[in-house]
Amino acid sequence: MDTRHAFHMLIDGALVDGDSQFGIVDPAIEQVFAQAPDCSRIQLDHAVASARRAFPGWRAIDIEQRRALLEQMAPKIEAARDELARLLTREQGKPLLSAQRELESLVRFMRGQCKLTLMKDVVNEDGPERRSITRRVPIGVVAALAPWNFPVLLAWWKVIPALLAGNTLVLKPSPLTPLTALRIAELLADVLPPGVLNVVSGGDDLGPWLSTHVGIDKVSFTGSTETGRRLMAGAAPTLKRLTLELGGNDAAIVLPDADIEQLIPSLFWGAFANSGQVCVAAKRLYVHRSCYDAVRDGLMAYAKSVVVGSGLDPLSQLGPIQNERQYRRVLDLIDDARRTGLDICFQGAIPSGPGYFVPVTLIDNPPDDARVVTEEAFGPVLPLLRYDSIDEVIDRVNDSPFGLASSIWGRDEALALHIAGRINCGTVWINESMYLSPDAPFSGHRQSGVGVEHGVEGLLACTQPQVITLKRR
Repeated sequence: MDTRHAFHMLIDGALVDGDSQFGIVDPAIEQVFAQAPDCSRIQLDHAVASARRAFPGWRAIDIEQRRALLEQMAPKIEAARDELARLLTREQGKPLLSAQRELESLVRFMRGQCKLTLMKDVVNEDGPERRSITRRVPIGVVAALAPWNFPVLLAWWKVIPALLAGNTLVLKPSPLTPLTALRIAELLADVLPPGVLNVVSGGDDLGPWLSTHVGIDKVSFTGSTETGRRLMAGAAPTLKRLTLELGGNDAAIVLPDADIEQLIPSLFWGAFANSGQVCVAAKRLYVHRSCYDAVRDGLMAYAKSVVVGSGLDPLSQLGPIQNERQYRRVLDLIDDARRTGLDICFQGAIPSGPGYFVPVTLIDNPPDDARVVTEEAFGPVLPLLRYDSIDEVIDRVNDSPFGLASSIWGRDEALALHIAGRINCGTVWINESMYLSPDAPFSGHRQSGVGVEHGVEGLLACTQPQVITLKRR
């Protein structure tokens, strides 16, 4: 797609310009390559007001009619996959193949989400004296705030459940990566009645304006725990409903009976996919003493073959960090490891010249209180940690304020299942990682989130219960 294309917001069924524009940086070259509309406060008020006007009519439509309209979305995105993937690569940095896969995942999710169904009315009491039922009703206007690491998938998979449940929605992509979301909104502009779906973009002020807006009934946010805390505080005055998918410091555990040679590629990509910018990527890798050296050496050998470069280069397997702020933070984490005398056993090659490129970095058995262990790097940095017993590794994995996801690798399925049941997190994978389904709930424990997305539970989170009691004679 020509990046000179004029990008627009979708407000009340119309494609509109912002009152001003702001530049979008290609992280592979550190240069502005396109302009995005900058939503003013008046325009945001218009978007929220249009969603409120559309809500009564939209909720009154039978769910099957809503479903039929929403099913039109995925084919339109699928037909534009190649155009959208190139734009996604420019603004996010990921390799073109990874961008195509993100769009394919979105299409899979949207189709799966369209098949979800709400529970029928529950009869609480039905006797001569009274009849009481509980039904699920939509919440109202939902604000969806999306991050920059998967700016298509993590934005648009919030849309179907909210709308299917009868809510209307205002979607705000990250100010760092708004373009592909805006282009998708343009492709979908004629699918739904005006005001049901609004998509706005803007700078750092837009998120707080939206999340604290008196016309918003629920906020669905994916991003850092720090920002999630601010959102909770901002939602308090009007007691907005919240779904927060926040940060994690996810652990992977390699058991002593694991098939190391077969395992190495899965361990690598489970940590370094999207250059480590994945909320559920392995951030801490615990390996039993009996196979620790083999895993470390295998990862080092495999990492040597991985090409880091511009996402538009067909040879690249990993792209840059998406933005300068995160780039500086990851470099500081590596510098801290070096300053404190940790053993950086491997660093890969990166391109010379501009670009927020960080080398694949492995750190050999740092102490548990090292920053590289306690903090979520959100970059291509992985500490390898040696353990001796199952009880020990479970205690160390759980010694974290976060609880998003974990993975366990080994042949003994019974042992792996036993360990999984003792890990304090929302999702545990055994012999795979980062698999999410539109049919299964996704929820962070502790400081990794509030509420749930996906599956029937995620759909129910877009509703609230209403009890109707009829007193009979």
